[in-house]
Amino acid sequence: MSIWWSLHLRREAASVPLARRFLLGTMESAGVDPDISFDLSLALSEACANAVEHGGEHDDATGGTGKNRDAWEEPSATASGQYRVTAYLDGEKCRIEVADSGPGFPTRGGPRTSKRQPGSRLPEPQYASHPPATAEEGRGLCLIEQLADHVHFGNRPGHAGAVVSFDKVLKWRKGALLMV
Repeated sequence: MSIWWSLHLRREAASVPLARRFLLGTMESAGVDPDISFDLSLALSEACANAVEHGGEHDDATGGTGKNRDAWEEPSATASGQYRVTAYLDGEKCRIEVADSGPGFPTRGGPRTSKRQPGSRLPEPQYASHPPATAEEGRGLCLIEQLADHVHFGNRPGHAGAVVSFDKVLKWRKGALLMV
């Protein structure tokens, strides 16, 4: 058995804990080890916070295209006021993807991928630019790299927007539903 779900969320701060709680509830019900659940929920929170902060233009109240619309009128992540979270749990791992419609990641050197991805010819993440130790923000992507087993930061092909995807090998509690 496996579990797959996708959420289309408004780019509002309240969506971050909503996505995190949805993931934690799914993992608790499925029987995932709490330490693994915590790591993935923290990584998801960071990815969602980035989508809220950088994922597109906020619509203005006087002529924006999405602020007062029903959420289902623009169901894709291409709407500037929304982003998409997709999660897949199976017997071995959990894969999570957060896609937005913002400007995307800088294109210097191609997509940024964690060192754990086999076959990557990109520089090791520790050599990528990191925020200064005194910075108040900018550590989210570094946290995701540390919490997940495989990480990919890239842009949506053919569309505006960033995609953060990551996965982690799962550990299960005894008698877990997905392992039955």
